Amino acid sequence: QVQLVESGGGLVQAGGSLRLSCAASVRTFSSFSMGWFRQAPGKERDFVAAITWSGGSTSYSDSVKGRFTISRGNAKNTVFLQMNSLKPEDTAVYYCAARYSDVVFAPRADMYAYWGQGTQVTVSS
Repeated sequence: QVQLVESGGGLVQAGGSLRLSCAASVRTFSSFSMGWFRQAPGKERDFVAAITWSGGSTSYSDSVKGRFTISRGNAKNTVFLQMNSLKPEDTAVYYCAARYSDVVFAPRADMYAYWGQGTQVTVSS
């Protein structure tokens, strides 16, 4: 079984930075991938970034590439999302997700079996 808990959300000004964390409780990290999605009110849940646990391969949506960085801290069973140069359109609930696959390009939400409860990120103009 997999349990995911996000933290680090909050209110920031446009141009600011924020780092999200996701703590994973999981039996094994073999063939394991984690990702971040976000969902604004009335909008679809959109892919942000993903990383494979063993190889460290990463994938990003075009809207965040160059501004956001996904990384892992395996010893702490944690994945991070460093968010820089934040824009008001980044405002959303950010969800941590996981799946048992080492294929990093997985931009659809239905590809992930495990989800956290989300953390709110609000970027003011």
